[in-house]
Amino acid sequence: MKRRTFVSGAAVLAAAGFVPPAFAATIKPYSWDLTPPTDTRDNFIAWGTARGEDPVFLGQRWDRFQALLRNKDIWSAATIRAFLLTPREEFASVNPAIYKRAYEHNFLDIGYGVTMSGPHLQGRMTNVIDVKRGEKVLEIGTGSGVQAAYIANLTENTYTIEIIAPLAARTRALYDKLIDKGYTEYKHIKTKAADGYYGWEEAGPFDKIIVTCGIDHVPPPLLQQLKAGGLMVIPVGPPGAQRVLKVSKTQGADGSITTSREDIYGGKIVPFVPFTKLDGDKIAGTHNR
Repeated sequence: MKRRTFVSGAAVLAAAGFVPPAFAATIKPYSWDLTPPTDTRDNFIAWGTARGEDPVFLGQRWDRFQALLRNKDIWSAATIRAFLLTPREEFASVNPAIYKRAYEHNFLDIGYGVTMSGPHLQGRMTNVIDVKRGEKVLEIGTGSGVQAAYIANLTENTYTIEIIAPLAARTRALYDKLIDKGYTEYKHIKTKAADGYYGWEEAGPFDKIIVTCGIDHVPPPLLQQLKAGGLMVIPVGPPGAQRVLKVSKTQGADGSITTSREDIYGGKIVPFVPFTKLDGDKIAGTHNR
């Protein structure tokens, strides 16, 4: 896939004469006790508006939440809460063309030749790894930042790696802006610009790993950095034809390590952007064998 040059968020918005209205406001700071209503759309919008969020996007978030439930892409109370507390529109704001489309069931262009995955895919992948508070989670492929934002509502220990250095810097700046705005849960996110194939050894091992780019095998360094008893969710297969696998790592009484794999979509093909690699400080090809 050809990679495109994409100007940093603030410059793009200024050039387009566009400033997301949500950026001007602040919200009530985050706490682990925040409990968005899940009974009715009106109650959820009223609750979120009182917190300082945009009622239009709150309505879209609720509607997509209902679609996620119907499609069984989200089911646990913790992941539901994470979805309802995550403002996808803020992460889509880097590209004015997709800002109002944040809750669509689509992959959305965020520049640099990569996309923001749709909420159904992100919801299911997040729910499958079943993150518990206190667990250490590694994400490979920061992208827009929204996947790690979900995880930051599940644990204080979120690590995310992005191979495209200017994209990593742009997303880190967005997290910092949102922290200042009141989304202090994003203080839980540690970011790094690097080749994610090799993981984050000095921060490991990890209870859970989530990979958001496609590859034809499970990277051995990631499997090594996954704790015994841990879970990884990763798209595996040839270019453009991956299956999303849940990889479980277990340790027997004799100390032996085994892994098992389960297709979270029952064989459905889900295309992802490629798992690229670095040659020095430049992206050169992919990690496919």
